Amino acid sequence: MDENKITCKLTTLELRQRKATVIASLKVRVLEKQELANGFRYRFDSSDQTLDLLNNFIKTERLCCDFLILGLTVAHQDSPVWLELSGPEGAKDFIKNEIEF
Repeated sequence: MDENKITCKLTTLELRQRKATVIASLKVRVLEKQELANGFRYRFDSSDQTLDLLNNFIKTERLCCDFLILGLTVAHQDSPVWLELSGPEGAKDFIKNEIEF
């Protein structure tokens, strides 16, 4: 993997479809957004449905955007779930412009 290459492997049509489905279903569930030096951190509720959506997002995102560092923090049932998206230089702008959470 070339860590200096910040590109998504999806075609334009595939990316548009992903934004309209997977990403849109998560975007409405974001409870808080925190800016990091090299990305963002997002808080979600801890429901099983949200965890399933986040898991599916991570599984596919790591294939199409292999430059991203994806982290999921899950604690006890009543605590929030945190998704962290980060990466090398340029990843933060990519997350902001392409994933748009």
